[in-house]
Order: sequence, then C-alpha cells, then structure tokens
Amino acid sequence: MKIKKSVHLAWNILIHSKIRSWLTIIGIIIGIASVVAILSISSGAEKQLSSSLGKLGADIITITPGASRAIGGTGFQGGGNIAFGGVSPSTTTTKNLTSKDLDAIKSVSNIKYILGEISDRGTMGYLSKSSTVSVTGVDSTVWKEITTDTLSSGRFLTTSDTYSIVIGSNLANSVFSGISLNSKVTIEGKVFKVVGILSSGNSVYMPINTAREVFSPGSDNYDSIQVKITDDSTNATNKTITEMTKVLMMERGILQQKNVDFSISNPAEIQSTVSSTLDTISIFLGAIAAISLIVGAIGIANTMFTSVLEKTREIGIMKAIGAKNRDVLSIFLINSGMIGMVGGIGGALLGVVASGLISSLATSSSSTTTQGAGNMLGSLFTSTSINPWLLIGVVAFSVLIGMAAGAIPAYRASKLSPIEALRYE
Repeated sequence: MKIKKSVHLAWNILIHSKIRSWLTIIGIIIGIASVVAILSISSGAEKQLSSSLGKLGADIITITPGASRAIGGTGFQGGGNIAFGGVSPSTTTTKNLTSKDLDAIKSVSNIKYILGEISDRGTMGYLSKSSTVSVTGVDSTVWKEITTDTLSSGRFLTTSDTYSIVIGSNLANSVFSGISLNSKVTIEGKVFKVVGILSSGNSVYMPINTAREVFSPGSDNYDSIQVKITDDSTNATNKTITEMTKVLMMERGILQQKNVDFSISNPAEIQSTVSSTLDTISIFLGAIAAISLIVGAIGIANTMFTSVLEKTREIGIMKAIGAKNRDVLSIFLINSGMIGMVGGIGGALLGVVASGLISSLATSSSSTTTQGAGNMLGSLFTSTSINPWLLIGVVAFSVLIGMAAGAIPAYRASKLSPIEALRYE
C-alpha cells in the first residue's frame, strides 16, 4: 500500500473519530499552548531585563544610603529604565550621602566619572493639565557623560542652565500631550523651560542646585551617587566596589562591616540574580506545562487502543483483501501522529495568542501601578518574544509524542489475525 493511501485512510479515521479523540486533541492543545506561552513570555522578560539593565550600563555602580537596598522605587519606566533603591532600609534612621562621601569616592582608582543625584516627586503642570512626576536633580557638568539615556530632540543640561529641564518622551507625549522643545512648564509652582526630550521614560531632570532649591533648601545630601568606571571587567569592578566600601566606611566612621549604613549596587550581579530567578520560574512553570503533555500522550494511547478495538472488523477486512502488517501499522501510526500534529498546531496558535494577551494585561497593569515591586514585575512581562523555531519544535515534538503513544496500539493492530478480526463482535 502506498504511503499516500495510508495517509488518506489515517486522515479519514481522524475526521470520523468520536468525541473522545477530539477531547484528546484539546488536551494536547492546552499542553502545547502552555509551553509556548510560558517560554515566549519568559524569553520576552529576559530580553526586557537585559535591555533595561543594559541601558543602566554595566560600567555604572550606584551607591545609596541605607544598609538594605533592593530593586524597587520607580522600577521600570517608559522604555525600560531601571532605578535602584526605593525599599526602606532595615534601620529606622538612615544617614544620608553627602558631598564628603562624594569627595571620598573620588580617591578610588578606576573611576572615570562620578555623579551625585537627588530624587523627589513634585506636581508638574502644562497648560490646563497637571500630574505628579518623578524629578531627579543632577550635576550638569557630568550628567551627559554618565547617563545611558539618549535624546530624541534638544540637548542635555549644561552648566549655564538653571531653570531648564530635560524630560522623558513618555511624559512629553503621553502624560502631557504636546510638550515640545522650549515649552514652558511649572514644577512645584516654579516655571521651567524644556531644553531636551529623551527617547523614553517618564522622569524629569534638572540641575541639582535648582532641585535642592525647589525640594530641599539648604541641604547638601544626595539620594544616590552613580559612579562610571573605566574598566568594567568582573575583577576590576569587584576591586573598585571593595575600595569604595573601605573609603566610605572610613569617611562615615564605621569600624565594623555589620554597621555599614550604605549600599553599593552592581548591575551585573543584579542581572545575574534576576536572570537566574526567571530561569527557575520558567523551569517550574514549564514542568507544570509538561504534565499536560504527558496527560495528552496518555490520552492518545487510550484513544488509539479504543480505536483499534472499534475497528477490529475493518482491520480484518483490510487484511483479507491483501493489506500487510506494515500497511495496518503505518495507518494507525500516522493516525496517532496526526492527532499530535493537529494538537500541536492548535496549541502553537493558541500559545501565541495567549502570550500576547498576557503581555497586554501586564502592560495595562504596569501603566496603572506607578511605583513599587508590582510595577517592576509587571514591566518584565510587558513584552513577548515568539521564536519561530520554538513553534516548529513544539509541533514536531507533539507529532513525536502522538506517534510514540500510538506505537503499541498500532503494533497490536498490525498483528491481528484476519480470521479472528472478522469474527470479532
């Protein structure tokens, strides 16, 4: 019997199968869809994380006050910028970073640029609309050298700027529709001129002296200090962090490591930790999805055994008119493979749709959560990455599962005696 004829007969068996066959196919679809959605969302989250931490810069080290600091605060914003800090320190009182700390850090080797920042939230108004925005005060002399943000229009802040600001494009185009270069806006009642618009983000940047005048008059504290290093290799970075820790402990009069009241964040270590966590979650969720595939394979085997019993007389007739064992084997093996193929294709399509829906829901959730871990985690899943090879692979895997599950029933069908099969009721 030609293979074309075997495929045709196997397809007819599938088309005219009873409802249990289609229930088995639905089980395969759910399992494959779960695998595709989980892997696609995980891949998208990893790319989002890499992009966000990449924008921060592997050569940027951040120092924040407080001994217990973590990723948090404003989290991911706009195009994926990540902010450190925002989680309350473990001690009830926090000694702020000062200009003396900044000067002490300058003595450490391997430092190219150093930038002190202050952060606050204030009311920004433009025309008839107002909104609470995140404001960062920066040293205009080095900010453009250390920032990884890029401009979509305008320029960075200069030493001659006072009441000038640079804002994120999301703030200019979404929160406030229509802000352009040289527009006048108000922040905490003071008028500022927009001199630059970044490619992404929701933040406002202004000269640090102006920010202190607006938010904390008379203070010389910093909410964070960013250090750009010359050599960002692992060994050099670790050595630099060790040196900074020593000079800061000395400057702040700290004798024991347990009394350290500041934190130094290494983006490379954070990326490694979060990536490892994402991998663990993906494996766990993937294992759950794999259970669906196993259940589906058992369903295929059950369906094929039942199909062989139901078609015993037909098998006897086929053998009586000349069909060989290998012909019967190929028909039922192809039939089980088709069950897996239909389930695999359906699951791949459903998985693509599901990952898109999850991404849309995460985007909506992160847009309504302005700060905290919820925004960070939500932003991780705002993108999905569909790999064509993944779709091809899961369909092929589904076909293999189907054929493997149907192998024994198909073999038993091929070994049926024609006489016994014709006598079967």
